[in-house]
Formats: sequence, C-alpha cells, structure tokens
Amino acid sequence: MLFRSMSLSHSLDQALRGKTSMTTCASGYLMTKSGQHDMARQVFSRCAEAGYTGAMTWMSYLEENGFGGPANPDAAADYDRRAAEAGDPVGMFNHGLDLLRGHGTVQDPAAGRALIDRAAGMGFADARRLQAADYDPEEVTPDADRWKYGPMF
Repeated sequence: MLFRSMSLSHSLDQALRGKTSMTTCASGYLMTKSGQHDMARQVFSRCAEAGYTGAMTWMSYLEENGFGGPANPDAAADYDRRAAEAGDPVGMFNHGLDLLRGHGTVQDPAAGRALIDRAAGMGFADARRLQAADYDPEEVTPDADRWKYGPMF
C-alpha cells in the first residue's frame, strides 16, 4: 500500500479526483521527464486550474513543444499569461518573451519589456540577463529555435 501511495499513478488519481497538493502537482515533473506526457498533462492541467503557477508554466512547456498533444503556441502563451497574472516571475518572464516575439499572442514589445522588468525586479536572473541584452530574445534562446518564434499575428 505504501508503494501505491507514492506512485505516479496515485498522484494522477489524486489530481483527477480534485485532490491537488504541491506534492501531487510536482509529480507532473517526474511524469514529463519520464516521457509520460499524457499523465503529466492531466496532472498539470488540474493543478493549473487549482492555481498552482508552476503547473501553469509546465502546461505552457507541454503545449509549446507538443508533448502529449499537438503543439499549441496560443495555449502556451495563455498559460504563461495566467502564471504572470498570478504573480509568478517565471510566468512574467515567459509571457514577456511571448509578447516580445508575438508568439501565441499579439506582439506587444512594450508590454513584454514591462513583464520582464517585473520578473527582474523579483530577482529572476534570466530576466535580468535579458534586460542587460536590451531585450534581445537571442540572449536567452538558442539560434536553432529562431524559426519557431516568428510573429504569428
């Protein structure tokens, strides 16, 4: 019984029954890293709905990269926005990049810089690095992904 209570299946079951906790939500990370993206989506989506901003940023990652479903930049940007609005510095940084690029959302460089500045003000190192690079996304993302982040609108 102890093993069952610690298993990823148990965490999924808990999330599906609306019993989210930091531990249950963190299990989505193990699911993602072990390639169980369908399970991770189910856990992270329940946890995001319950207000866990870390789950929102993981859902953005899954949506952006098409893990456990087709790639959906619009949904990814929406999860980033929700995390940012909830006060999460990672969400602010990610949604700031979305807005700088116009990826999954309408391009708005001024709003993107403002979110990145807020994340930097909260001590988020990557946001400070992006500020120092005059908000050039190339500073924080590899050149190989440039094709992916062209404005969509």
